[in-house]
Amino acid sequence: MYKNAIVLGLGVSGQAAANLLIAEGTRVTVLDQHRDDNIATRAESLVQAGAEVLLGCDDVPEDEFDACITSPGISCSSKWIRNLEKRGVEILSELELGWRHCHVPIIAITGSKGKSTMVKLCTEALLRSGRKALPAGNYGNPLCAIAMNKDSADWIVTEVSSFQLEKVKKFKPEIGVLLNVQSDHLDRHGSMKKYREIKARLFARMSEKDGDTAIMLDSDWSKMRKLLPGIKKCIRFGLSELADYRYNDGLIHWRDHKGDVKCSNVRGSLFENRIMGITAAGVAAVLSCCKVDEPDVVMERTVRDFRPLPHRMSKTACVGNVTFINDSKATNLAALAAALEMIGGKRTRLIAGGLLKEKNLEWLKEKLVKEVKCIYLIGDAAKRMEKEWKDTIECRLCFSLRDAVISAWKDAVPGDTVLLSPGCASFDQFKDFEDRGNQFEEIVRCINEERKYENSITC
Repeated sequence: MYKNAIVLGLGVSGQAAANLLIAEGTRVTVLDQHRDDNIATRAESLVQAGAEVLLGCDDVPEDEFDACITSPGISCSSKWIRNLEKRGVEILSELELGWRHCHVPIIAITGSKGKSTMVKLCTEALLRSGRKALPAGNYGNPLCAIAMNKDSADWIVTEVSSFQLEKVKKFKPEIGVLLNVQSDHLDRHGSMKKYREIKARLFARMSEKDGDTAIMLDSDWSKMRKLLPGIKKCIRFGLSELADYRYNDGLIHWRDHKGDVKCSNVRGSLFENRIMGITAAGVAAVLSCCKVDEPDVVMERTVRDFRPLPHRMSKTACVGNVTFINDSKATNLAALAAALEMIGGKRTRLIAGGLLKEKNLEWLKEKLVKEVKCIYLIGDAAKRMEKEWKDTIECRLCFSLRDAVISAWKDAVPGDTVLLSPGCASFDQFKDFEDRGNQFEEIVRCINEERKYENSITC
């Protein structure tokens, strides 16, 4: 137990960490540079619980802290972190603190994209099998909140980001899953080499002696194994014939079980594509590690009933046989590329743009030409994207989301898909990706209502 701790950042995870420390009897100071309504509400709650909360604060107090719990949004290069490191304060992520207080086996899932969806699918599959599973992370409560509530469970399925892994010390899940490693967050991590090394921390303390199991995408296998020479028990999933759990042509095949899984559901083809099929194959591997009975039956039923998370390839509406899809969570170009592959068929009118995280846009050209009719560009990156892509695909500068959606709708013909998959962060024009997605859905709702009204007048 710590005597005097400081928590950096008053988001959901910062609040959970502070509450856990207060419940232990730790004297807690919380810092946040912002003062919006949500933060003010959390601050009031923590002050009533006994914490000192400093909002709009630039400097770290000179108190003698024996621990610092940092939120994912706080960069390791921030002056707060540098100050505390110089003072010899132990710095941990909220993930580490929560893990130290959890007494339930943990399935930890990391990757560049699709983590939340995999956590949801895995949790639902375990629940269907009769196991009690709790989701944690972006899809679910912070690990500190689950630890504090002492909920009984067979498994905790937690989403783990590279930001959280930067400051882990002893964190070690019973089952660790690497969904993928693609270019992302290089503005913070600096290089793909460093980014991959941070992802490897998920597995660094896992032990075959303890029965821990690493599960990795086959295409990342060789590079990650070089970083983790001590990992012996490792299962592969993916597309290659070497994968223990392989997605191919709408089916998941696995080596140690007779039945294949058909990746279809009652609403169509959500998992009948390479991107989502790989995710399902990874979850099949987890079920086998958890020794679930009839895992093929469990997976087929879970896939059939699965509903995607908001802002992740979520069908908003179909207006005049034009489909509108909200994929606002696609905040990097790899996620954008995955969205295009999931739709396929050269019928997409793409809305993209925002705050660009990456420098290389060239690699996406081939997929754009193959899958997209026209790109409607918004936000800070609009002109840059137009410059890079206009020689191979029609690009339109719209800047505002409303202009982009309406332009795409006016250009669309029956059978087209209007896809919001920005490939960029949202903070140039929106509060967050949820705000961006919600505004997209409201614009589409207005289009739908206007069309219904026009049809009623005509009739």
